[in-house]
Amino acid sequence: MMKYFGLPVLASKHGADVDRMVIYLHLIMALLFIGWGVYFVYALWRFSETRVKNADYVGARTHASTYVEVAVAVAEMVLLFAMAVPLWANAADEFPDPAKSTVLRITGAQFRWMARYPGADGKFGASKPELAASDNPLGFDRSDPAIKDDIFLDGTEIAVPVNKPVNAHITSLDVIHSFKVVPIRMTQDATPGYSVPVHFIPTRTNTYQIQCSQLCGNGHYSMRGYFKVLSQEDFDAWIKSKPTVGAGAVSYE
Repeated sequence: MMKYFGLPVLASKHGADVDRMVIYLHLIMALLFIGWGVYFVYALWRFSETRVKNADYVGARTHASTYVEVAVAVAEMVLLFAMAVPLWANAADEFPDPAKSTVLRITGAQFRWMARYPGADGKFGASKPELAASDNPLGFDRSDPAIKDDIFLDGTEIAVPVNKPVNAHITSLDVIHSFKVVPIRMTQDATPGYSVPVHFIPTRTNTYQIQCSQLCGNGHYSMRGYFKVLSQEDFDAWIKSKPTVGAGAVSYE
């Protein structure tokens, strides 16, 4: 059924539940629109001046509208408690084991996306706000041994392996941005001072566009990036080709 709705390509495990809920919600809204539209036309005909000469002060004598309203409320409750709440609970609570996931930090800034991966030690090095500078936007503490093998990408490209859980921590360097990858069915506001964790499992290798879905300044239109879903072998080769903080990680385009 989903193919008839023209939805974007789906590339994540949880995305099917998102699409299903969106479709059911729109079907209910379509039924309501048609039903109330038909009733409106019927009311115009049934209570027109040519049919009703005198006002009726008693009003409706049936409870049909009440039954319809109750049915709509029940359908909406089913959507809420059977689909929306479990979907949100999975997104907010059921995080995969970081040891078995791809862990990264994504930072929005006017007008680009920055990504940071832990190195071979699996640990992120320390960052301090007072160390932030034009050549060190995230304030890396280069005296911390754990930061030497961290991989920092300041530009337009982020990658993850396919069919492996991803734990991403999203924040912002300046104003509110919003990290959005439509095929992954992932949208999360990036707010200064907050690191918001999200998780998903990408299921289809390809290169997708990263969008900023919050108006973030005059250059908002240019805040695009590329989100690559690679095979594990290709991801390993990709990550090895990127510079580490210890080696003087530089911006790329």
